[in-house]
Parts: sequence; C-alpha cells; structure tokens
Amino acid sequence: MNKTIWYVTKYFSPKTASSPGGRGWFLVDEMQRAGYQVVVISSDSNNLVDLPVLRKRVTLQDIDGVKIVWLKTMKYTVAKSLRRILSWFHFEWNLFWLDKSRLPRPDVIIISSLSLLTIINGLLIRLKYKSRLVFEVRDIWPLTIVEEGGFSNRNLFVRGLGWLERLAYRKSDAIVGTMPNLAAHVRSELGCERPVFCVPMGVSQDHLSDVADLPVDYVERYLSSNKFKVVHAGTIGITNALDVFFAAAQAMREHADIEFIIVGDGALKESYEKRYGDLPNLVFAPKVPRNMVQEVLAKGDLLYFSVHDSKVWDYGQSLNKVIDYMLSAKPIVASYNGYPSMINESGCGVFVPANDVDAVVAAILDLKFKGEEECSQMGSRGREWLLQNRNYSKLANDYLSILFPGDAQ
Repeated sequence: MNKTIWYVTKYFSPKTASSPGGRGWFLVDEMQRAGYQVVVISSDSNNLVDLPVLRKRVTLQDIDGVKIVWLKTMKYTVAKSLRRILSWFHFEWNLFWLDKSRLPRPDVIIISSLSLLTIINGLLIRLKYKSRLVFEVRDIWPLTIVEEGGFSNRNLFVRGLGWLERLAYRKSDAIVGTMPNLAAHVRSELGCERPVFCVPMGVSQDHLSDVADLPVDYVERYLSSNKFKVVHAGTIGITNALDVFFAAAQAMREHADIEFIIVGDGALKESYEKRYGDLPNLVFAPKVPRNMVQEVLAKGDLLYFSVHDSKVWDYGQSLNKVIDYMLSAKPIVASYNGYPSMINESGCGVFVPANDVDAVVAAILDLKFKGEEECSQMGSRGREWLLQNRNYSKLANDYLSILFPGDAQ
C-alpha cells in the first residue's frame, strides 16, 4: 500500500492554467510521481497567486493526481494588518474542524510555515494518527519581522510567535528549511542540536519550457543599446535594498559604455524615478510577465542582486530571484553579508559587502574588464550547477529520504 503524505500550509501555489506552480507544488507533484499519495491542505487567502474561487467552506480538487483540500478563509490585501492575523486563526479553526476521515490516513505530516500557528494542528494530527511530523521553514519567523518589519522582541505577538517556533523545533521529528544554515538558528533558539535539513528552492521543467518572447517595441525602447548592461529585475520595494544599485549608477554616470537597467514595479519606483530619473546611464523598464523574465535577463551582461544587512541572512538564502538569475547563464554581483551559497558554490558571480557602493562599482568594473568570453563562462557555470543540483526531481527525492528515512529511494 502506498504511503501517504499530508502537506499542510496556509499558503500554497498550485499548478493552474496561468501558472506552472510554486516550490510546494513541484515537490508534491514529484512525490506523487514517485508513487506516494499526497494530500495538500491549504487556504484560498493567498492574494499573490491564482487560486480557485471557493463557494463552500471545504473544496476538494485533484490536479494531476495530487489531492488538494481548499479551506475557505478570511481574505486580506495588506500583509502587515490585523486581518492577516485573523485569517491565520480562521484557517486553523477550519483545519481543526475539517472532517479528516474523508482523507487517506497520513504516514507523515509536513507543516509548512507560514503560519506558525499550524504547528498546533500538526501536533494534534500526529497524536491522532501516530504519524511522523516534519516542520518546514520557508521564512524564519519571528526573526524576519523583528529584523525587517520593525517589531520589538518584547512585543507580545512576537513573543507568542517565538514560543510557537521553539515548540515546533522541539516537538517535530525533523525540521526542513529552504535556507542552508537553518541548523545554526535552531541551535541558537533551543540551545541544543535537532535534526535539520535543507530542501531549497529549485527549478522545474515547466519553468524551463514556459518562456515567451518580449514585444519588439519593449526591446527596442529599453534593451537595445550596445552598452554593458547591469540589470536588476524584480520588485522595487523596501526589502529589495536598491539604494546601493542607484548609488552605484550615480557614481558611474561618467562611464558612457555602462548602463544600469531596472526592470519591475513596486512601492518605491516612483520615488526612485524622481530622484535618479535624470541619470544618463539609468533605464527604468516596466514589469514583464514571469514567462518573459528570462528574455529580459538574456539581454543583460551582468545581473545585480541585493538584500539589507540583516540577521535573517545569517542562515542563508534560497530566493526565486537568484534561481532566475542563475538560470539565465549570466554572471551575478550580490550585495549580501549573509551565509553564502549557490553563487559561490557554482562560481557564477561574486559577493560584495551589503551597502558598500564602492565594492559594487569595483565588482562591475572587474567583471566588465574580464571580457565577454570569461563572463559567459562564469554565467554558464551557474546554469549548469543549478540544473544539476536544484532540479525538483532531485530535491523531492532528497525530501522523501527525510520523510521516510528507512525507505530506499
């Protein structure tokens, strides 16, 4: 009889007509293909992805053999809001009262954060079914909201989340993080060792094949120059730490053969345009659909990635942006002080200290000096490493060895 996995998370990005899906989908799809029965339990209150419109409190869906249980949950539009927290509690209430007798009995339950509240239901489900419990960390809370959200460690909400986090680390049979150095964080929180594994973000065959051409007029207007192009593609917001990118463009305004291109939209785009819009070496290009991102990156010569100097990154990163960048086979300059991974492992770029404009400028000039052939070889190393080490078939197999350590994969 096939073993059954329950993947429980408030936020899940399934495969749809308009999207190939997210990390969770690719993993459970591969697990199902490997012969395991997979049940996903999630909510419809994720406003970042295309989800079915629910008419009932519980909706069952089957996508390519993966069973998905959708729980109708309170919606919200602002991430930092009371409604978001209430939506978390609403999901837990509906999960608690869900008629689980209609579902195949789980051999292992994965509780994937956010929300941290779900660990309570996870512990109750494990008690009922005598199954294994795996706690998956996709974002380290409450550390993230303390470091980057302006919350105090003394805040009662933060303290409550911290208690839930430590409970999850103590009581789970295994801990899985998308970040490579999560074990150090768990050790600092508990003061002892726990079984911690890394199953990071990856690349899927669907993403490789889902590529569309850019409109001709878009290319001509924003990407047609023969200059050495330094490109940043993605959201233009507070968490993206783009002040250094613009400061580097300003510092290099006299380099007529180098051009900075920022592609995307976000809350800070207008203010950056007002402040730096007159720079002759800076181009603001509109956001493109996800399936056109690779075409944008292919027009660049060097890709730029940055984050704020935060303790969150001490435990490593596994970000979609870095995956996209490496997939494009272009060299990368990363303004990043955290635990290094991927870029250094593959040799596809360089890390420079966060918030150091001079270091960014020096790295750009150095890579430009290396020439087209060497930069091409550097970028190709990143793509080859990614396809070999971060394909979802391999990652799902790694995950299954954690879920069922006694089974030969």
